[in-house]
Amino acid sequence: MPAEPSAPATSTDAVLGGRLKLRQPVKGHRVGHDAILLAAATAACAGEHAIDLGAGVGAAGLALAKRVAGLKVTLVEIDETLSMLAAENAQANGMGDRVRALACDAEDMAALAAAGLTGRSADRVLMNPPFHDARRHNISPDAGRRLAYTGDAGLLRRWTAAAAFLLKPGGVLTLIWRADALDEVLAALAPAFGAVAVLPVQPREGAAAIRVLVRAVKGGAGATVTRAALILNDAQGHSSAAAEAVLRGGEALSLAQDLTQD
Repeated sequence: MPAEPSAPATSTDAVLGGRLKLRQPVKGHRVGHDAILLAAATAACAGEHAIDLGAGVGAAGLALAKRVAGLKVTLVEIDETLSMLAAENAQANGMGDRVRALACDAEDMAALAAAGLTGRSADRVLMNPPFHDARRHNISPDAGRRLAYTGDAGLLRRWTAAAAFLLKPGGVLTLIWRADALDEVLAALAPAFGAVAVLPVQPREGAAAIRVLVRAVKGGAGATVTRAALILNDAQGHSSAAAEAVLRGGEALSLAQDLTQD
């Protein structure tokens, strides 16, 4: 019989200024700023249910649960190894009673429903889908990085369709994507979502945005609103005060404010 594959080497790393510790593989996809920014852009309240699609080891969903006491979170991740690590991370950070990890394809609505994530049941969905188009970008030789970063041209539409399936009417989707493909995001959202708000993320003042954080309401209406950009670094290359407040201090971004403020 062939030997079973060995578990990947892992490290335990601190984020949010040490308030959240995450066990993750040493090689392959590693937790970065995107997950923490996504959590900071997601509004939620105690007693609600949020679903993190493509959760990896749970960074975004756990960071959101850390900020919002009493929030129930489901971490959906297709990679079984990462899903197991996400479950361990929930327990290790004292949130195992309200955060669960589910090994499932975020695009498979039948499988999601069979696992208990029925349609029109979630208050919030947050997601960081693989955003590099395999036709236009070099593909990583590492299988984990390929799964985390690379998708086909229709992936975003399928993920937003899954979010629309999961969310209650009036439920809110928050996602992060490449800034140079915002038009793709708006097109993918159009069939089911409205009341869109966009927050660009710039590496420094005057530079082109590298990411967009986007919030949309299922069944919402109204013009798209663009918020003031988050600037990650100052002119000297040091992390800005605004970025430090979010990435280390755990503060929420403007997209996480009440919708009535748009």
